[in-house]
Amino acid sequence: MNIYQHFSVVGFCNTYLVAREKGSEALLIDPGHVDTELINMIETNRYTLKHVLLTHRHPSHSEGLGTLKKIYNVEVHASAFSSYEFLYHPIEDAEVLNLCGLKIEVIHVPGHSLDSMAYRIDHALFTGDTLLCGRIGSTPGYREQALLISSINQKLMKLDENILIFPGHGSASKLRIERMFNHDLLQLGKIETERQNWREDE
Repeated sequence: MNIYQHFSVVGFCNTYLVAREKGSEALLIDPGHVDTELINMIETNRYTLKHVLLTHRHPSHSEGLGTLKKIYNVEVHASAFSSYEFLYHPIEDAEVLNLCGLKIEVIHVPGHSLDSMAYRIDHALFTGDTLLCGRIGSTPGYREQALLISSINQKLMKLDENILIFPGHGSASKLRIERMFNHDLLQLGKIETERQNWREDE
C-alpha cells in the first residue's frame, strides 16, 4: 500500500492519497485544499482517482471537494451523521468498505464533531481531528471532551499498538507512542476517571 501526505498551509491540513500500488485506482482522504501540487502527485504516479473519504464535515477537511469534482469523477463517502449539499455515500460505525482494492474499516469516534470518523486501512489509521500527535482534537465543551476521550479509549486504543496514525493536522505518529506520551489522553483521561469515581462514591 502506498500513502502520500499532502500538507496545505490553507487550513494547515493534511490530505492523504492512498492506493494499493502505483498506477492503480486511488482514493483521497480529507481534501481540505486542492492545488497543483496535489494534482501533480496524483498524475505523476499515474493514479486513477475514484473515491474520497471524509473524516468529518469541517471546511479544512472538505473544502477542496468543489475543485476536485471538477477534475475527477469521484464518489464521496462520509458519516451518515453528516449533511452535505452534494450526493455522497453515507457510512456507519463498523462498516467495512472495499474500495480501490483496499479493505477499509470505518470507526465512528464522536466528540470533536458528531460525524467524526476514523479509517483503518491495513497498518494505517487515518484519524482526522480525533487523535493527533501528542493531543486530542478540540471540542466545544466538557461533555464533548469527555465523549471524545471515551471514544478514543474504546475505539482506537484497543487496536494494535504498532498501527501508524495519520492525523488531519500535524505529523504522523504511532498508536503505542500516543498511549505512552499523549498529554491530553494522560491528563484529561485521568481527570475523567477521577470524576467518575467521585460520582460513584456519592
